[in-house]
Amino acid sequence: MIRKLTLFCLLCFIQNVTAQTITGKVVDTDGASIAGASVFVTELNIGAMTNDSGAFRLNNLVQGELVVKVQAIGFKPSSKAITLKGDTTLNFTLEMDNNLNTVELFGNRYKHPDKIEAITRLPLAPYEQIQSISIVSEKLIEQQGNLTISEATRNVPGVYTFATYGNKRESMSSRGFRGIPILKNGVRVHSDFRGTGILTDMQGVDNIQVLKGSSAITQGVATDLGSPGGVVNIVTKTPKYTFGGNVSLRAGSFGQVRTAYDVYGPLTKSKNVAFRINGALERADGFRSGISSERFYINPSLEWRIDDKSTLTLEMDYFDDSRTPDVGTVNLNENNVNAIYDLPYDQFLGFKNDKSLTKNTTFSVRFNRELNDKLTLKAAYYKSNLDLDDKGASLGNVVNDEITGDPIYNLRSRGYSTSTRKDDNAVLQVDIIGNELKTGSISHTFQVGFDYRTTKYSTYSSSVSAVDTINVFTSNTHNLPGDLNFSSPRVGGAESRALGFVAQDVITFNNWLKSFVGIRYSKTQTDAETETTESDAFNPLAGVIVTPYKNINVFASYTNSSNPRSATRLDENGNELGNERFDQIEAGIKTNWLDNRLRFNFTFFKINNKDINLPVYDENWVATGFYQKGGNDERKGIEVELSGRILDNLEVITGYSYIDAQYKEHTSFVYGSAPLNTPRHTFNAYANYSFKQKLEGLSLGAGVYYTGERPINDWSAGAVTHEGIVPNQKPFNVDAYMLTNIQAAYQFNNHWNVRVLLNNVFNEIGYNAYRTRYINQTDPRNFAAVLSYRF
Repeated sequence: MIRKLTLFCLLCFIQNVTAQTITGKVVDTDGASIAGASVFVTELNIGAMTNDSGAFRLNNLVQGELVVKVQAIGFKPSSKAITLKGDTTLNFTLEMDNNLNTVELFGNRYKHPDKIEAITRLPLAPYEQIQSISIVSEKLIEQQGNLTISEATRNVPGVYTFATYGNKRESMSSRGFRGIPILKNGVRVHSDFRGTGILTDMQGVDNIQVLKGSSAITQGVATDLGSPGGVVNIVTKTPKYTFGGNVSLRAGSFGQVRTAYDVYGPLTKSKNVAFRINGALERADGFRSGISSERFYINPSLEWRIDDKSTLTLEMDYFDDSRTPDVGTVNLNENNVNAIYDLPYDQFLGFKNDKSLTKNTTFSVRFNRELNDKLTLKAAYYKSNLDLDDKGASLGNVVNDEITGDPIYNLRSRGYSTSTRKDDNAVLQVDIIGNELKTGSISHTFQVGFDYRTTKYSTYSSSVSAVDTINVFTSNTHNLPGDLNFSSPRVGGAESRALGFVAQDVITFNNWLKSFVGIRYSKTQTDAETETTESDAFNPLAGVIVTPYKNINVFASYTNSSNPRSATRLDENGNELGNERFDQIEAGIKTNWLDNRLRFNFTFFKINNKDINLPVYDENWVATGFYQKGGNDERKGIEVELSGRILDNLEVITGYSYIDAQYKEHTSFVYGSAPLNTPRHTFNAYANYSFKQKLEGLSLGAGVYYTGERPINDWSAGAVTHEGIVPNQKPFNVDAYMLTNIQAAYQFNNHWNVRVLLNNVFNEIGYNAYRTRYINQTDPRNFAAVLSYRF
């Protein structure tokens, strides 16, 4: 009995010594709660984040002398030294820091980016995730003057522009997969599997999140061509509980004039309701004669802190863009020779009334409820509507000499087409999130939830194959004849619904070993005009993170995703072949240095699709009408990132990627050939230096962005003949190009800022092409100046 009593007292003593707790709240000087602040004890390497009410909780602390530090973006850091003797309450009041100018690829180094759970569904920072994730912060977008998705994602290795389709869309690629899905606040805004991309405005962007590789667990089955390559998630800005904002005026080359604003603050004295509204109005001409654009953008949001544990956020994002599509230039030779014609800027090969209209509206309702200090309920509903209306010229076949029959490459048949598209997408997502729940000595951070997705789209198109013949060496008429004989309209569309159940668990065994396990079940039904198809799939995720030294995570993972798009194709016996599958292996190192100011990441990936539903051809390359399982489309490579703040006033972002993409076994393409528009090498480097003494307020930045040469088209083995593909003819490579940009900014009076941007300093011409239909030049050297006022 005495021995048991002694043991009990000893256990109580140990628990009293090692399991103390500090709770508290972090507010600003006006008493408003600060969400997302980092609270940590350096001596014990223990930290926590404040919730939406500014509250935090530090567990498992040891009695004694401790220093508790608090940091939040936009505020001056604070610390308090205490003698911990038992459970303690500790509150902090932070002062605004208007001079804070932190630029890091991953945003605020002490917290995970806003809405990262929309694609990862786990409350972990990118550094802690098993998947390769990059974040482009709002501050970086502002500093570089980025106005497009492609400009911002140049800072992410392995992400590059696939095509612009006449500068009407932005289609991005990653890891050799064309047209990866682009999401806004976690919902896909374009449901077409071809991944033709979208347009959006950067004014309302809080950050851009790039989740590379198979997205089976978080995003469901791979219904888009590029899904195995990853997703790009555009996150919009949300309310703040302190009043502030900014207005800006930008003027630049090619007649660009742009005004923008961002206003936020509380709506009630108790500061439990806040708003934010962003907007932009812009008009510009193009570097090519006859090109112009106009856009309107607005992004209002409202947030209600119902109580200390519940938050409701409402958002809307509206984008209206009208522009002249640029049909681009032509290749003055066979498709196996690079003879892209540098079309003079005063030449435009389209018609005066060519116009591309884009309207996109997204809505979201998000509800967060802390069930206790370990469990959180997250529910969200996202809805997106996309309307496209395109009218424009098209360049057709080469005209042959009437006498010799030889091709005259500068003479082209010019056509005209009109098309519309309507997309209606919605997602309901509900998750239970557990953060560091204990089962004995093992800790679990987990997610269990479901999502229900609906997509509906309809298309209409009609065209005239040959309106006239033009000579690209001379001026041509831009007047569209009035007696066009349009083809019969082509109408298409489909409606689909998908239900997914997801479970993930990050198991922490000790300070140096974690494992990731997860599984997703997806059931998809698609209703097209002629048939209804159904499929389901189980997709696993398994991985491990080893931390041999502090701030060094070595990881490896396996996951797969399923593609139901061709599941109903039949073999020669009339049996359905079922889903295709993509398998991914990923391994690498993620590191943090200098108090999370500097990050180095190395990733190796290998993605195989050996389960393709391939068409079967006879000896004359005539399709037999049935399909077979087989093939091997492989993408493998490496990605290297180094980013952060090397010195207090020097920030860097660098990245390199190597992509080896091959059709290793295929019935349609040459073995070993690369998919169209896949560069083996991409490289990015950016640095920004801020002066601190004599020239305080001045900052200088410069960046270089390299895209390697890439095939303009697929290399057909004799089966595929469409979209400019010539059977058995190796396509030429589009030349590599490197863009160099510089910026200078001066901040004065803590309110005014002047920024000067010079892009493509050396006026290097590069091309982004979609096969041979669209060959569009990158912008030549251009200049812009931005004047902004922050309040």
